[in-house]
Amino acid sequence: MIPRRTAVMCPRLFLWLLLLLPWAQAQAQTSSGISAAKSLVWGPGLEANVVLPARFFFIQAVDSSGENLTASPGENTFQVKIVSPVEEFTRTWIQILDRHDGSFLVRYRMYATYTDLHIHVLLKSKHVAKSPFILKGPVYHEGCNCPQPSSSAWEAHMHCPQSFPQIDRDLSLFTAVDPDRNAQEIPQRFGQRQSLCHYTVKDNKVYVKTFGEHVGFRIFMDAILLSLSRKVQLPDIEFFVNLGDWPLEKRKPTDKIHPIFSWCGSNNTRDIVMPTYDLTESVLETMGRVSLDMMSVQANSGPSWPEKNATAFWRGRDSRQERLELVKLSRANPDMIDAAFTNFFFFKHDESLYGPLVKHVSFFDFFKYKYQINIDGTVAAYRLPYLLAGDSVVLKQDSGYYEHFYNELRPWEHYIPIRADLEDLLEKIQWARDHDEEARTIALAGQQFARNHLMGDSIFCYYFKLFQEYAKLQITEPKVREGMELVEQPTDDLFPCSCHRTTVKDEL
Repeated sequence: MIPRRTAVMCPRLFLWLLLLLPWAQAQAQTSSGISAAKSLVWGPGLEANVVLPARFFFIQAVDSSGENLTASPGENTFQVKIVSPVEEFTRTWIQILDRHDGSFLVRYRMYATYTDLHIHVLLKSKHVAKSPFILKGPVYHEGCNCPQPSSSAWEAHMHCPQSFPQIDRDLSLFTAVDPDRNAQEIPQRFGQRQSLCHYTVKDNKVYVKTFGEHVGFRIFMDAILLSLSRKVQLPDIEFFVNLGDWPLEKRKPTDKIHPIFSWCGSNNTRDIVMPTYDLTESVLETMGRVSLDMMSVQANSGPSWPEKNATAFWRGRDSRQERLELVKLSRANPDMIDAAFTNFFFFKHDESLYGPLVKHVSFFDFFKYKYQINIDGTVAAYRLPYLLAGDSVVLKQDSGYYEHFYNELRPWEHYIPIRADLEDLLEKIQWARDHDEEARTIALAGQQFARNHLMGDSIFCYYFKLFQEYAKLQITEPKVREGMELVEQPTDDLFPCSCHRTTVKDEL
């Protein structure tokens, strides 16, 4: 028989246990419960031949029973050391990014080339998985001009897909490409009113001639071409790049169309789409001068899903009428939408109606909100890759504009679609509120898509595959035309690179 005093204490004890349960569950997912041997480490940053501006790999924390952790065990759980056994000092910058789902993204930027690299992944001084990971060198850094002569070997090392649907779709409009004809006709047709770059890659050297007044954005195209040519032997190719926002080729496929490379495509044009200049720069400058990139956003995706504000969020400038309507809708429904302008440019005369302006919000703070609204600007809104990579669900406007990956996205799988006129926006927000688990599933699928398809290795593969497939269509020899100038490779006098590749091989 239970004594009376004990019987009285049991409800209190039970209450304490209930209060302690969340704490105990959290403690179970700390580093003390992680198995160093069973945890997983993988990714391109563990392969010597995958040369990227910032190399990266992943760690998945696994407990002693073999179960993956699904919550953060703490940002300092794992330690990573990268050394070269034959070098006294190894110039690498390492960041361990906690993705708050039991996994970590480790990125590192090399500032020199090393004979070998040893990557130590540690959990309380114990080696994790198959650590140390040994990269047999030479291990080239981003600035090293040492192209792989075999395109097939480079693609295999990079794990590039066999094809990209958007490239196949864009190039299907061209049965043949005549560089001689294009060199005459494209400048005559577009060169006076538009800003263009005419590029030729010959013997893996890049040459360019510009047309138009505003050609500053050529820096992004120069940079990706130079970076690629340091890594792999590019095909001889001659092409034109549109430096403006709007795609240019408006003729019907049955007419005489010209191949124009653009950052953005549309349903009413025939341009050949590349990754946007914004995404391209973020890949090239990761761990450099940019703060927002596809890796950093994964570690700054806000509070956990239940703790996010159940409001749809948007900030931006007044570059489209629908954005004005969005702000108006927000004012009428502040409990459902938080939308405001940070800059007026296109509709300055309406500032009194849609202002006042609000202060810029750090992009990472966007993810304090469950629902992210994506609306076109002058063309497609180039922030979509970063919104997908976060931990919120995207409500994407139906649009005639698209980026290089849009056609692989699926509505209701990777994002919640909203009408172009925003007439159903409130309805869709309410649906997401009423179907929280489904909305969370869509958010996670969008996040996984971004992680699988929009990281730096995928962007390099896309560009290379585009140039490779386009080059096959050329029916006359690409030439270094009159007026073209050589785009010089940057030099690094402090850490020069000696290239060890001397022979061409067509197989691995």
